Amino acid sequence: MVDITTIIILVIALLAVFIAFRIGHKVGGERKHQEWLEQLPEHRKEAIMKSRAVLGGQFSENLAPYLPDFPYLPTECQFLGKPTDFIVFKGMDEKKISEIVFVEVKSGKAKLSPQEKNLKETIDKKKVRFEEYRIPEELHSNKKEMVEFDDEGMVK
Repeated sequence: MVDITTIIILVIALLAVFIAFRIGHKVGGERKHQEWLEQLPEHRKEAIMKSRAVLGGQFSENLAPYLPDFPYLPTECQFLGKPTDFIVFKGMDEKKISEIVFVEVKSGKAKLSPQEKNLKETIDKKKVRFEEYRIPEELHSNKKEMVEFDDEGMVK
């Protein structure tokens, strides 16, 4: 049979292990927090640099049609941004569109995103068409009988 002294020693040992675990957890958490605080300026600097790169890229995209080596007339370019930067309507200035070109502007070593690659493949497969959509008559008609208003301006 186990005597009372053994039980007390086991309880004290378990308490000691629990207290050591809690202290180790607390000290480890404090160290990790201190490391994070020391790394914070570097993380902020990195975030600012990435943000500047993104903003610089966006600025360059908008400015591209006005650069001297851009192969299309700025007046024939329509900025989209996503999923491609520009759609160029060659000949639009002469009122005779001869070609439609999708232009993606890149700088440095930037590569096409998966979505941009997919768009390029779709265009290469000639899966492009023109479609006209007509707004239903009842949504755009100015006919008085279509909608009547009461004296307070509310629809009857």
